[in-house]
Amino acid sequence: MTVHVAIVNRLLCYGAGSGSTFNGSKGKSEMATVERKPSFCRVCQNFCPVDVHIADGAVQRITGAAGNEIYRGYTCVKGRSHVALYNHPERVLHSLKKLPDGRFARIPTVDAIDEIATRLSAVIDREGPRAFALFMGTYVPFENPINLSMVASFIRAVGSPMLFTTSTIDQPGKPIAKSFHGAWMAPSQAFSDPDVALVVGSNPLVSLVGPAGFPMSSIRKLEARGGHLIVLDPRKTETAKRASIHLQLKPGEDAAVLAGMIRVIIDEDLADHEFIAENVDGYERLRAAVAPFTPEYVARRAGIDAADLTAAARLIGSAPRGYGASGTGANMSGHGPLVEYLVLCLSSIRGHWTRAGERLPSPSVLTSAAEPRAQARPPFPDVENPEKLRVRGLTASRAGMPTSALADEILTPGAGQVRAMISTGANPAKCIPDQLKVVDALRSLELLVQVDVQMSPTARLADYVIAARLPYEMPGTNGFMQRMAEYTVGAGLPEPFGQYTDAVVEPPPGADVIEQWRFFYLLAQRLGLELTFDGLVPDGSEPTPLDMDGAGDAGALMEIVHAGSRIPLEEVRKHPQGALFPEPAVFVAPKEAGWTGRLDVGNETMMGDLAATLTSARDPEDEAFPLRLLSRRLPYVMNSPTLAAPPGKPAHNRANFHPGDLAALGIAAGTLVEIRSPRAAVVAVADSDPTMRPGTVSMTHSFGDLPGEDDDVWRHGTSIGRLIADDVAFDPYSGQPRMSNIPIRVTALGGAG
Repeated sequence: MTVHVAIVNRLLCYGAGSGSTFNGSKGKSEMATVERKPSFCRVCQNFCPVDVHIADGAVQRITGAAGNEIYRGYTCVKGRSHVALYNHPERVLHSLKKLPDGRFARIPTVDAIDEIATRLSAVIDREGPRAFALFMGTYVPFENPINLSMVASFIRAVGSPMLFTTSTIDQPGKPIAKSFHGAWMAPSQAFSDPDVALVVGSNPLVSLVGPAGFPMSSIRKLEARGGHLIVLDPRKTETAKRASIHLQLKPGEDAAVLAGMIRVIIDEDLADHEFIAENVDGYERLRAAVAPFTPEYVARRAGIDAADLTAAARLIGSAPRGYGASGTGANMSGHGPLVEYLVLCLSSIRGHWTRAGERLPSPSVLTSAAEPRAQARPPFPDVENPEKLRVRGLTASRAGMPTSALADEILTPGAGQVRAMISTGANPAKCIPDQLKVVDALRSLELLVQVDVQMSPTARLADYVIAARLPYEMPGTNGFMQRMAEYTVGAGLPEPFGQYTDAVVEPPPGADVIEQWRFFYLLAQRLGLELTFDGLVPDGSEPTPLDMDGAGDAGALMEIVHAGSRIPLEEVRKHPQGALFPEPAVFVAPKEAGWTGRLDVGNETMMGDLAATLTSARDPEDEAFPLRLLSRRLPYVMNSPTLAAPPGKPAHNRANFHPGDLAALGIAAGTLVEIRSPRAAVVAVADSDPTMRPGTVSMTHSFGDLPGEDDDVWRHGTSIGRLIADDVAFDPYSGQPRMSNIPIRVTALGGAG
C-alpha cells in the first residue's frame, strides 16, 4: 500500500461568509504603511485567492481578491479570522520540551530535532520500525504541497507501516467503495451542466464542499436550468431547504433509501441499458439485491413518504445528466462503504459519467496531464498485502490505516506495540473517537512529538512541541484542490484555475518556527535516512532521490512535487494572482481498442452487506438510549475552535434538539444537560432547532478539551468523542466507529449561562 493514500485527508468544515474583512491586528497603528500582497487562503481545500494586508512586517487583515474572475472576491469567516493567529500572544513561536515536573521550557528547534532523533532511534533499535507511528491531519496538504510528499517519504524511509490519518475517521467509504465498484476513467458530470444532483448526508452550503465547486452558485445554476436537487438528511439543513425533494430520513437509513431508489429506477425501466451493456457488470445481481426494498418498505423503515422516494428516483432516472455525492453524515452513521457504493451504482446504471468527445470544463492545472478516457477501470483489490493490525481483525484499506485502532496499538503490549509517535497538522487528543482511551494512550507513549502553532490538548501531552510556520509564511500552490477532484465527486472548481504563491510575510521577529516538511527532512538527516520523493502527479515512476545535505531546497522540492502537471509550475508562477488555464483543451478520449474493464454494480461483498441491513434491528439499548446524536458543521470554525476563532462567536458546541423533544424532556434552551451514551457521559448546552428530526440531537465534533480539564462547557464546549466507543459498532473495512447516529439519553441539569 502506498503511503500516499493520505491524500484523502479532507472535507472538514468550510464555513459560509460574506466578502467583509476581519481586522486581526494587535495594537498596530492605523497610520502605518500597508502593503497588499496577493496569495490564497489555506484554511481549507477551497484555497480562495486573497489579498494579505501587511503593516510593519505583520499580517493585519485578509480580504478576498476582488478582481478574481472565479472567486469574485469571496472569502469565508474562517479564512478572514485566521489572520488573528499570526499575531496572537499565545501562538507557539519557539519549540518546547517538557520537563520532568510537567512544565515546558524553550528549546532551539534544531536541538529539539537532535534530541528527538536520539530518542526515536533508541525506540526503533530496540523494538523495530513498527514501534513508531505518525499521525497526519488535514493541515499537512493544505498548508504546503511539499508536506504531503515529505511525510510519505519519511515514513517510507523509516520502514514503518504505521501512518495514520484523519481519512479513516471522516469519509473512508469513498475509496473503499471504488475498490468494489471500479472507477470510470473520466470525471463525473458534476461540472457538466447536470440536470439533477443527489446529496447524501452532507450540507455543502455550510461545509462548502461541493456540489461542483461553489455550492450556492452551483445550486442556483441548477435551479435556473430547471434542474433538481435531492437531499437525504435527518435534518432540514441549509442545503435541504433549497432541495426539490428532501427525504428527512431516520439516521443510519441512507443505504435502505438508496436501494429503494435503485429499485424504482430498475422497475420503471429508467436505467441506461446501452451504457450498462457496454460498461457494467452485475446489473441482474443488483436487481435481485434491491428487490426487497420496495418504496413502501423503505418508507416505513426510514420514516419518509413512499411517494417522495419514488418521485426522487424518477427525477434521477429521467435526468440526461446528473451526479450523486455523499458526505460525512452518511459515512459516520454506519454502512459508509455501502452508502458510497450505492451512490456509485446510481451513477453507473444511469450512465451519469462523461463520455468520449466531451470537453472537460475543469481539467486539472497542477496535477496529472493524463488523458481521461470513456472506459471503466475494473474493481481492484482494496489493498495489496495489507498491513494487519493487532486488534479487532483490522487491516489497512484504501482509506489508510484504521485510525480508530491507534490507541489500542499503543496500549496493547507485545511485539509491534507503538511506543513513539509524531503528530503533525492534527490534534489527535480531540479528533480521534473514544477520547478517554486515546488520551490514556498518548500519555503512555515513551515519546510524543506534536508539530503545532498553539498549545493544543495534544501539545500539552507531548514531550516536544515543534513550533510550526503558518501558511502565509510559506510558498504554496492550489494543486491539492485538483487532487481532491480526483478523490470525490463534486470537489474542485468549475474552471481550470491555478495559482502559486510565494511566502508573503516573515514569521514574527525572534521566532524559531519551521515548516512541517523541513522538520521531517532534518529529522531524517539526523536519523541517517535517505529520502525519495513523490509528486502530486501519480505517473507510475520511481520516487526521486533527495539530496540529504543542507537544510532542504524548497524550490527544488516544489518542482518535484508538480513535475508532469498539465500546466508547468513555471508557467503558473508567472501569474501571482492566479489564472485560468483552459488551453490546451482536454477532451474525453474514446475507449482503447480491446479494453475489457467493466464497472461492477453487483459486487458480492456489497450485496451481502445490503442484504444484512434487512435483518439489522435498532440497537438493543434503544429503551435505555432512545435518542440519536448526529454530527453537524458550524460555519465559523474548522470543526473545533482555535486561537483564530472569530470574535463574538460562541466557544462551545450546543446540543441542538427539536423543540418538541425539549418540551417532552422538560429542558429549556440555554440550560445544561447531561448526554449519556453506553460509553460515557458529558455535559452540554441545550438549544432549540426546528430543523431537527424529532428523536435526534446534533452537535459538532472536536470541541471540549482534555478529560478533567473542560468542566466549563461554556468556555471549552463538549467532547463528542468521549461518547464514542471505538470497539463496539465499527466499519469492518476502515475500522471507523459509529461517530454519528450515537444512541444517547439526555437528562436536564438546569443552570443557564
